[in-house]
Amino acid sequence: MPELPEVEITRRGIEPYLTGKRITGVRVSERRLRWPIPLDLAARVTGRRIVRVVRRGKYILIDCSANGHAGWLILHLGMSGSLRIMDARAKAQPHEHFDLLLGKRLLRLRDPRRFGAVLWEGGEIARHPLLAGLGAEPLEDAFTGKLLHAATRSRKAPIKLVLMNASIVVGVGNIYANESLFHARIDPRAAAGRLSLARYEALAAAIKSTLKRALAAGGSSLRDFVHSDGSSGYFQQQYCVYGRTGLPCRVCRTPILQLRQGQRSTFYCPACQK
Repeated sequence: MPELPEVEITRRGIEPYLTGKRITGVRVSERRLRWPIPLDLAARVTGRRIVRVVRRGKYILIDCSANGHAGWLILHLGMSGSLRIMDARAKAQPHEHFDLLLGKRLLRLRDPRRFGAVLWEGGEIARHPLLAGLGAEPLEDAFTGKLLHAATRSRKAPIKLVLMNASIVVGVGNIYANESLFHARIDPRAAAGRLSLARYEALAAAIKSTLKRALAAGGSSLRDFVHSDGSSGYFQQQYCVYGRTGLPCRVCRTPILQLRQGQRSTFYCPACQK
């Protein structure tokens, strides 16, 4: 699944082509995504001008508000989705389910597994049910070890699972949770509520630096993810633990171990992470 760096890279890639442009229509070849694409979406968005493109967690939010009336397109890439800017004449290929028409160009959603979303919000975007319960943005200055420490005092769950809880911190999926815990030298099995403030300060710093390095590398291109221009990221070449079961730790040469937590694979160095 695309995680925060991949979604932010996608947002940055499409933003210059969307901001200030007028929506000339939509084309839907398959409405049955994770939630059905609204039947009246074309009527709601056609003629509106795009004000800005922002991100909240793993959601891309296209602001179409005008004359004091709110209007937002909510896009989610699901497990395997990607967004591409294309010529408006480009014919849809298999798994390409939605086009946002922008005159001579279009924004196209490709989603082989159909776990993505194209939704509409006509009110205050922060109150939408998918967004209202989201936690802290890890790349913002307000995200600190103190915030994480305070949010986890009653948590008995392993810290790896807590990092992937979007009500606490958004966008840190499996890849970046593994990598951040390695750089913070924290055992992924440690109970979240028992870690000290100092360890959370190290963890918050590791999360920020890991996500920033992933952004600089263009994200991780696994399975179906590509940038809005069709190119790939290469952060997967820098992984220290993720997917490296049995390989030597890049720091101490101890073989990387793998276990299952919350139906997901966890990778760690038993020597470096205590």
